[in-house]
Amino acid sequence: MTKVRNRWVGLVFISMAISLVIIDGTIVNTIFPSIINDLGLTSTEVQWVQESYVLVFASLLLVWGSLADRFGRKRLLSIGIIIFILASVWAGVAETSNVLILARVIQGIGGAMVLPTTLSLLNATFQGKERGIAFAVWGATIGGMVAVGPVLGGWLATDFSWRWAFGVNLPLGIIILMGLAYYVSESKAPQRAGGIDFIGAAISVVMFSTLVFGLIEGRIYGWWEINPNNQFQIGNFAWPTTGISVIPIALLIFVVSAVVFVLWERRREAEKKNVLLDLGLFKIGSFRNGSIAALIISMGEFGILFAIPLWLQNVIGLSPISSGLVLLWLAAGAFLASGVGGALSGKLPPARAVQIGVGLELIGVLGVALFASTEAGWAILAPFLFLYGIGIGLATAQLTGVIMVDVPMTSTGQASGSQSTVRQVGSALGVAVLGTLLFTGTQVSMEQRLSDLDVPSAQSVVLVDAVVDSAGSVIPQLTDGLVAQQVPQELAEDITTAAGDAFTDGAKWAAWSAAGFLLLGFASTFYLGSLKTKTKRKSAKKS
Repeated sequence: MTKVRNRWVGLVFISMAISLVIIDGTIVNTIFPSIINDLGLTSTEVQWVQESYVLVFASLLLVWGSLADRFGRKRLLSIGIIIFILASVWAGVAETSNVLILARVIQGIGGAMVLPTTLSLLNATFQGKERGIAFAVWGATIGGMVAVGPVLGGWLATDFSWRWAFGVNLPLGIIILMGLAYYVSESKAPQRAGGIDFIGAAISVVMFSTLVFGLIEGRIYGWWEINPNNQFQIGNFAWPTTGISVIPIALLIFVVSAVVFVLWERRREAEKKNVLLDLGLFKIGSFRNGSIAALIISMGEFGILFAIPLWLQNVIGLSPISSGLVLLWLAAGAFLASGVGGALSGKLPPARAVQIGVGLELIGVLGVALFASTEAGWAILAPFLFLYGIGIGLATAQLTGVIMVDVPMTSTGQASGSQSTVRQVGSALGVAVLGTLLFTGTQVSMEQRLSDLDVPSAQSVVLVDAVVDSAGSVIPQLTDGLVAQQVPQELAEDITTAAGDAFTDGAKWAAWSAAGFLLLGFASTFYLGSLKTKTKRKSAKKS
């Protein structure tokens, strides 16, 4: 009995580890105003404080997942937590933007060690029905923490200091390390000859960092031609202000490095040497089809979460902490899904549970698309966010189980790193596409609404650019600003109303598109299934 109890207590600490990393990916969004006021960040520096973490995190998932198989999953997870909390402390005491950005880069290194190793540890620790329950808890934790991050960040920044948003990771990290040391067993996989695949690791970092950078920043720097309002700059290096944007160059580097990566890994495999990613995993139907489904579903799942907080704060007028509290409806649904997913484990095929989860997500997003309005406010969205959260909790956990079920135990680190990377790429692509649609929809709608108000075209261009470039943050102060410029009070209020309605239209565009991705993801779930499960069914029919 002690062994079973310890294993489940270990699951709690593994879930806490993943919570620490996921929260830090979203907590920064609500503390940015405080950081800007304290450190005097420029708009470019603000972007890099957020994106440096995401870029490093996504580009190293596959590397650390593979190395965990070799050196020990628990060991690498513990090292990742140590790096993460030390970098968090450094970020919390940063006095300059450069120090804060560097600390975020190191956080990304540590965080990338945590995500794939937690999943491979669960895969190695639990079997059968217990594995389904463990995956349900793991998946619901990820879904819930995405929503908890903004709430925690808003509360700490409002009642204490933005520095505590980073500093709180130290005591939590120490508790997690103690729990991992006592309750979680080490596991690793047998290794071939040839040592570590350093070249493959280097190529993969270039491949994924350029892809994620291109997807996230395409709207900012221009998908083809340079956006003259935003210049790409790192330190003293600045991209030219005319000509081809940095984005197509980054995506070209991704394509070339992807081809080189595949050729290199095949060569290593032919020589029976260690590889960073066993490409043979994609010959496993459940792994291949599940990864494709995860990519598409992630585009719809987390892309819409980019638009909703902006709409709640800038149009509905909620504070950062209040908008975070609205998203707790999503978190509540995700945590409820962990109990539902555990109860369904062994009673319902995992692929069917994924279909139910994606179906609930689809209903939730369609609710946002249909009913979001300035008059109804946030209350109309709460039940749909709750359904959406249940869907995320079910789909994330059960899809993970489907992807991993036929993977050999010797390759769980590689497989978990691969599927985590696929989800990160899907999330980045979703944010890129839905973010573009959010602001494009806002621009088109606002231009039409201002035209209906007979606002001169020159003034309309200035107003539209102000709303779009600020991601809607100027809307709450728009009336006072216009009145100060001698615009009549009534017209100023009408323009502000038009801006709010236009941003709502843009959010609806994003929601409809997210629903489209989820519909494609729902269709892809019908190709899921385990080879083992299918074999059992065939045997049952024959008997």
